[in-house]
Amino acid sequence: MSIKIENLSKKWVNFAIKNINLEINRGEYFVILGPTGAGKTLLLELIAGFYTPDTGKIIIDTVDVTSFPPEKRRLGYVPQNYMLFPHMTVEENVEFGLKMHGFSRLKRKKMVDEVLELAGLSKLRSRLPETLSGGEKQKTALARALIIKPKILLLDEPLSALDVNTQKKLREELKKLHENLNITTIHVTHNHSEAYFLAEKLAIMKDGTIIQKGSPDEVFYKPKNNFVASFVGFENLFDGKIVERHGNLVVVDIGNIKVEAVTSLEAEKCTLGVRPDDIIILESPSKSSMRNLLKGKISNFISMGSIVNLTVKVKEKSFMVLITKRSFEEMNLQKGKEVYIAFKASSVHVM
Repeated sequence: MSIKIENLSKKWVNFAIKNINLEINRGEYFVILGPTGAGKTLLLELIAGFYTPDTGKIIIDTVDVTSFPPEKRRLGYVPQNYMLFPHMTVEENVEFGLKMHGFSRLKRKKMVDEVLELAGLSKLRSRLPETLSGGEKQKTALARALIIKPKILLLDEPLSALDVNTQKKLREELKKLHENLNITTIHVTHNHSEAYFLAEKLAIMKDGTIIQKGSPDEVFYKPKNNFVASFVGFENLFDGKIVERHGNLVVVDIGNIKVEAVTSLEAEKCTLGVRPDDIIILESPSKSSMRNLLKGKISNFISMGSIVNLTVKVKEKSFMVLITKRSFEEMNLQKGKEVYIAFKASSVHVM
């Protein structure tokens, strides 16, 4: 089923969802990404029918469901805290929705067997929630939502409480599940990797509003403003001025440093952004054919396991650069060492 959200607004005592407009296609995996406190869960709960909006519409396919109670919307909802019944086994938790819908015992047994197999829970069917790992609890909550064969699946921070390895595994399982079932899915998260890996389309949310929407590549590599740029990983953001134009190739002065970029922006004043992972470190200028080659000095570094986060001072500007620990050690990089940073003109985003 497709979802259309038109001018949706809702005011609470200390927060408001403001003028949300979204279109989610049938079978699409749509991610709403934003920082904590952006209003992502409240928007999901409005779609689920837990609240009635002050203004606006929620249309599923061609039906206006704005005033429908949750049970009339044919949605599967997986809350952030899973909300499993502690006194029920995995099998009983998954079966619960079918009992509420009046399915016969024989039909319930068949459907539960199918969904437990699908979620990889068959061997855990007799276990109580307190004996399950975080990943197993999440899969049980997901199976309980899927058992009623929803047309739309709503996932509220589904992986946030899990360790990194379990997150990675369940991300892959969610993707495979979506490919198999083709259920229209809305997934809210603050995790960039999760959003980029799963989303076919995504929206960035801040302070109860949608700031930008599009494909993952559009949002992550062509942010429309400083907030989105900073949030999706453009740690190098500088105010500048376009001083030369050669078609779409421009030269931007960011304060005694000139950077070449590709843009169709017509304004003179701008903000320039470069992702740390788009910059490489060189020991000599002869090794690069990239248009932007700047000499600097390492002012700091932070080791993050297999990756090292470097700060390179170029004149008065500091550039953040990500480098593998192996390269860091092979180049014998250390604080105070002079290096060159290089990046492509096409890797520079101009706003």
